[in-house]
Amino acid sequence: MAEFINLALLAMLALTALRVIFLKDLFAVVMLFGIYSFLSALIFVNLDAVDVAFTEASVGAGISTVLMLGTLALTGRTEKENKHSSVLPLLVVTVTGAALIYATLDMPPFGHPDNPIHQHVAPRYIEESPKEVGLPNMVTSVLASYRGFDTLGETVVVFSAAIGVISLLGFRRREENDTPKSGLKEHHVLRVVAKIIIPLIILFALYVQFHGDFGPGGGFQAGVIAAAAFILYALVFGLPLAFAVISPKFLQVMASFGVLLYAGVGLYSMSQGGQFLDYNKLAADPVAGQHYGILIIELGVGITVFAVMLSIFYAFDSQVERSNVQ
Repeated sequence: MAEFINLALLAMLALTALRVIFLKDLFAVVMLFGIYSFLSALIFVNLDAVDVAFTEASVGAGISTVLMLGTLALTGRTEKENKHSSVLPLLVVTVTGAALIYATLDMPPFGHPDNPIHQHVAPRYIEESPKEVGLPNMVTSVLASYRGFDTLGETVVVFSAAIGVISLLGFRRREENDTPKSGLKEHHVLRVVAKIIIPLIILFALYVQFHGDFGPGGGFQAGVIAAAAFILYALVFGLPLAFAVISPKFLQVMASFGVLLYAGVGLYSMSQGGQFLDYNKLAADPVAGQHYGILIIELGVGITVFAVMLSIFYAFDSQVERSNVQ
């Protein structure tokens, strides 16, 4: 049954991708990309990779779709007609696809217990993480402890993305009376529903943030969910009011603080005679130190991701408002 579900979802993924290739309406393409991400999340759930599915649904289908719509508002809805021949791109894609398919012939059987992936570090994580880290969610143990350096690098990459977008687009404040009286702000039902649902979204983000040790979740997912709440607020009530709630300057401070909080845990562990990000030095009991370290660095990740996602939306939305006024 599970294989049938995977094949059905894979077929829908392929159909969605093919439809994207031939569409000229970029709005429809963005919507199909969101559907593609949701289908990918369902595949991950069926493979018991719930944490990955969580991230794919919140980032791929959620925030990414909003940002692509913001880009669409700045560029245009219809794809420009390509006057060049498509023979060469088709040939490149065909050769690349054939090479990838040929490379899969050397791969070991899917799911076989003797595959290299099951004989490397995975057995050690499974056997030792309950004693060394002590968290019920092994994914959090791997990402936040065993692979703490990688996660710090990913957080820095997210922070760098915000620096790039803000450097290119920047922010432009607008007064409330200069904002066009159109769009979602005129829908009173949406305003009432938003007032009810936004606190619930923030509450859920806090749950995901501080429950990632015991179930699916963590800083990345929580940061994106919290940013989605404020993006909804900005879409419904307008960017000036969103700036009044959380200003772009404050978001820049938050993004920096999250990265520094993460790195600060590593520096503190070194000051206690350990190595960088050695959580065992954070408490007398090594397992308790692991808990403290993971809690703090996940908080740093959540703060940075939240600030970066909302900053990028602010940058895009302020440009959209400028283009609408002009």
